[in-house]
Amino acid sequence: MSITPFLTQQRIDEMTAAGHWKNKTLLDHFDQHVSERPEHIAVVDHNSETGLRTVLSYRQLNTTVTRMALGLLNLGIHRGDVISCQLPNWWEFLAIHLAALKIGAVTNPMMPIFRHREVAYMMAFAESKIAIVPKSFRGFDYPAMVAEIKSELPQLAHTLVIGGPSNPDSFETALLNTRWEDEMDAEASLAGLAATPNEVVQLMYTSGTTGSPKGVMHTSNTLLSCTETFISSYHLNKDDNLYMGSPLAHQTGFLVGILIGMYLGAKVVYSDVWEAGKALQIVQDEHITFTMGATPFVADMSYSPDVSKYDTSHFHTFVTGGAPIPRVVAEDARKALGCGVYGAYGMTESLIACICVPEDADDKIFNTDGSVRMGVKLRLVDSEGNEVAQGEEGEVQTAGPFNCCGYLKRKDLTDEAIDSEGWLSSGDLARKDEDGYIRISGRSKDIIIRGGENVPIVEVEQFLYKHPAIQECALVGMPDPRMGERGCLFVTLTPGSEFDEKELQRYLGEAKMAKQYWPERLEIRSELPRTPSGKIQKFKLREEAKAFGEEGDGLAYG
Repeated sequence: MSITPFLTQQRIDEMTAAGHWKNKTLLDHFDQHVSERPEHIAVVDHNSETGLRTVLSYRQLNTTVTRMALGLLNLGIHRGDVISCQLPNWWEFLAIHLAALKIGAVTNPMMPIFRHREVAYMMAFAESKIAIVPKSFRGFDYPAMVAEIKSELPQLAHTLVIGGPSNPDSFETALLNTRWEDEMDAEASLAGLAATPNEVVQLMYTSGTTGSPKGVMHTSNTLLSCTETFISSYHLNKDDNLYMGSPLAHQTGFLVGILIGMYLGAKVVYSDVWEAGKALQIVQDEHITFTMGATPFVADMSYSPDVSKYDTSHFHTFVTGGAPIPRVVAEDARKALGCGVYGAYGMTESLIACICVPEDADDKIFNTDGSVRMGVKLRLVDSEGNEVAQGEEGEVQTAGPFNCCGYLKRKDLTDEAIDSEGWLSSGDLARKDEDGYIRISGRSKDIIIRGGENVPIVEVEQFLYKHPAIQECALVGMPDPRMGERGCLFVTLTPGSEFDEKELQRYLGEAKMAKQYWPERLEIRSELPRTPSGKIQKFKLREEAKAFGEEGDGLAYG
């Protein structure tokens, strides 16, 4: 399948003429670093499954990536084919993306938390040609899952397993252990295959208010224009050491852990399981200077009892995204870690739209979600699409070089989200101050942001409605000091039925829904509040959930 972005020549010309799109790919920068500093460390990963710390220089990574690219060609993977990659933060993730770029394939990162329902839909819709998964991660059998959904994936030709037995389906056997560069002429085999700057190179699904995830399409130009702006905003260079504990399959992890590191020629360090004490040790031992993650990451590190044990004096920047960071957390992190803490606002579709930077006054850093940077345009509009006055609440819309090129196979959803002038509707509500800084005030989209991850409320509710005991249900966000929000489920039951937390867990567990989507508090009611027209008044339920969050009650799924 050839993936076609919704990208006009007019946009290409405008972004190029303005200097926002440099018409290069990540490979251009990677190849330069391979040539200029081949022995510099490119990537370090800390693999919790094996207990190993793997280190690859730019020279070693390049050799591996070339071999993998040839191996993918040998498997029949061609330009435009989708490579679905459901991996933790392991070095292989980075190598897969670089190899995909070499052959013009599209990387489709999928979160390791996704299970049968999500993975089957995403790979089927993308017509994925190959899936790459771990043999096991955190006790889950990924090859077994893919085998169970294989009948739903007619386009899937190969499933490669990392860390599995040495057989033809092994990632190592198919791509690493055979010296394909000795059996194939690499230069001739790869000639003319590399992705061009305006071709889709990343397909990342996002969950919103619709029942199914949407495949967001990004090109090298959209991704790298954001990368360049981010680097300049935080004064990063090739001597920085980047840490990524947020999943690489999330846009935050991909930006810092894949794009920024290889763009700069810096060292990037991964950990696959989040643990604050381990992260602090990595900051010290790997001499980390920069990282980015959702609010729970910075909070966990700041309040860790181990924080005083480690030297973080070289750690200068922690950028938070996914949800507004509470002022007290940012202030405490600055004291505990000794680094600047800056908020960023964005989404899968628009990448990083607004940020706070070191030059900003503390009042802006602690009380806003930042302002726009090079080339990005932002406006707040009312329900009629009219721009609101300063200080008034409106929906955030963005335009500019970072915006995606639409949703895979869904021109209808693309046209709904992005107007003819290129303005992307976010569904987020905000207010803008006199200096152009925004503060997110709420969401018009019906979602919960749990630890920086969107929980697709409609999808979860639609599935819960299938349970014979549930007559009505409404899932809303419940404030949580660590995760930002957790799900609170309100239900009414069919006459004579019984339903409790144990049954909720059993039902969702049998459906193999990602645990991060599971509601973490259950409230059974005789009726739910409604408008005169019969619509459930979720704002009233959110008020109740807010009180529950303050009580700190609920189930916990990690």
